[in-house]
Amino acid sequence: MNTPAAPYENPGDRLALKVDEEDHVAGRPNAPVVLVEYGDFECPYCGQAYPVVEDLRRRYADDLAFVFRNFPLVEIHPHALAAAEAAEAAGLQRRFWSMYAVLFTHQDALDPASLLLYARTVGLDVDRFIEDVGSDAVERKIRRDAMSGVASGVPGTPTFFVNGVRHTGGFGLGELSSAVEAAMHHAPT
Repeated sequence: MNTPAAPYENPGDRLALKVDEEDHVAGRPNAPVVLVEYGDFECPYCGQAYPVVEDLRRRYADDLAFVFRNFPLVEIHPHALAAAEAAEAAGLQRRFWSMYAVLFTHQDALDPASLLLYARTVGLDVDRFIEDVGSDAVERKIRRDAMSGVASGVPGTPTFFVNGVRHTGGFGLGELSSAVEAAMHHAPT
């Protein structure tokens, strides 16, 4: 991948592209803690992190905003890009989070027929979904996410950022919960 140009900042341990209106945000956008995950729907480690993130979202409710950015590892996960496209196509119908949940719940079945079934399951206009999956808008969003991950120094998936700083610990409930708690204590009031 080429090195991205503006609006990205310097790579390193900080989030290169700030959360903005193009991101999918679960929770209150102005919450004191923003947790960003760079993930891959076919990655088994992201699958393990999924229930942890869901627990954090329930536990911290209005104090946590969660953002998922696509970072499909296509070299090792053959269905990762198609799953990301399905999630983003669902997002165009305001069903990103429903598709996100289904994809992580069914990581072992991300083939085209299954993705179409999931589109029906989450209540999408299937004809529009089929059209949107291959659209420029979906491709641009996935590329934007992935390029911002590269610019942020994402080494693999899942990679988390807490209030813009890369989380270097594990992705278990204890580690991520501690990172969120620490960020809450340092968040401006």
